[in-house]
Amino acid sequence: MMISDAVPVRKRLSFCFFGLFEPKTHLAGIVMINRSEIAARNLEAVKNTTPLIHAITNFVTMGWVADVLSAVGASPIMADAVEEVEEVTALVDALVLNLGTLSPGRLAGILKAGHQASATGIPIVLDPVGAGAISARTKAALKILNQFQVSVIRANASEMLALSGQTIQGRGVDTIHPVESARTAARQVAAKFGLIAVVTGAKDLIATGDKVIYVANGHPLMGRVSGSGCAVGAVIGAFLAVDFDPLDATLSALAYFNLAGEMAAEKTALSGSFKIALIDALDTMAPAMLRQGARIIDGDDA
Repeated sequence: MMISDAVPVRKRLSFCFFGLFEPKTHLAGIVMINRSEIAARNLEAVKNTTPLIHAITNFVTMGWVADVLSAVGASPIMADAVEEVEEVTALVDALVLNLGTLSPGRLAGILKAGHQASATGIPIVLDPVGAGAISARTKAALKILNQFQVSVIRANASEMLALSGQTIQGRGVDTIHPVESARTAARQVAAKFGLIAVVTGAKDLIATGDKVIYVANGHPLMGRVSGSGCAVGAVIGAFLAVDFDPLDATLSALAYFNLAGEMAAEKTALSGSFKIALIDALDTMAPAMLRQGARIIDGDDA
């Protein structure tokens, strides 16, 4: 099938009424949400629908991100030329923007793609690589956030602190701050820009304007794989394509990706073979495994 003939997954799913099937229970008037069940259903939806994800990611990790998306069950496209980004973005189910190898030409393409996605209701994931450490990247990230509606921002703690307005000392694209130090900053960014703010690290922090949730899955070896943050941003995009609730989609994607890291670590302790094992785990994980293994914790219980 040609890309021009594809019907975006979100348009196909828009005919379904998800509220009838949302896994909630009621206890003494309190709505209890089974987030592990939601994650399992979202994984099944991604595998069954093959969403088309437009990832304008950095040159260092482009092939890796494409492989991850394919293993997840999505279909990647990596167009970044200014002349084609609007046309491509109009055809896809989610847009992932990564500032890892930024240049004036790439930023122009990112902005055009973002405007197209925002105008047509396509969810956008932003990875503000190096914000805070490099002023041009901080300005670019804030320009994107101010010009169009981003659904999810995925950052490390240093990047999130910078985007909340704090002055930080950075070390290239690596964080020098622990996840928890960016808790308030994440909530501020989420509230200011009307999005889901994710701070990834040893335990991922997910913030809305009024609450914080953690995903406790993962393994230290994931930090030794270049581009793991780029990859998880793309996975979030794939899950946004099948779940119209950006919080549920984000929690599902993080639990899935991080649980795959745990599974990969059971196969090897070496970073090179771990990267391959991670791809295999993403490819083979069944929804039932995610339902059983996801560790999604409300902030008050963390």
